[in-house]
Amino acid sequence: MSDGAQIWVDADACPGVIKEILFRAAERERINVTLVANQYLRTPPSPLVRAVQVPAGLDVADNEIVQRVNAGDLVVTQDIPLAALVVEKGALALDPRGALHTPETIAQRLSMRNFMDELRGSGIDTGGHAAFHARDRQAFANQLDRWLAQRRRG
Repeated sequence: MSDGAQIWVDADACPGVIKEILFRAAERERINVTLVANQYLRTPPSPLVRAVQVPAGLDVADNEIVQRVNAGDLVVTQDIPLAALVVEKGALALDPRGALHTPETIAQRLSMRNFMDELRGSGIDTGGHAAFHARDRQAFANQLDRWLAQRRRG
């Protein structure tokens, strides 16, 4: 990739099937993929894939990603506040279910997340995330392919 863009992964809660898609994309597209987590992560033997282990603690992995991310990078996370921070820095964020967070979409998603958080805080059961399905994996792969194609063209 001539533009130097890379992929960062908020890896503590990232589904294994999504990591596998990213590992294959790293090799196919010759793009660096860095997993950030507060636990040891096994990665394939590739110079393009690495893991950064950070100390345990609230938002330590998120802060590490925000510190290292550059404009044009892609961050894979289901954490909406983290997505908002990286979008502010000129990166894009992609949810493991395929939702792309951009400057045009992040404010609404952050608002909805905060609203749901308030509901949960007042004791209302909001149900949480639905089970991860093959259609989620496909939506992620499709959105990742679109981002990679834009990088090739750009």
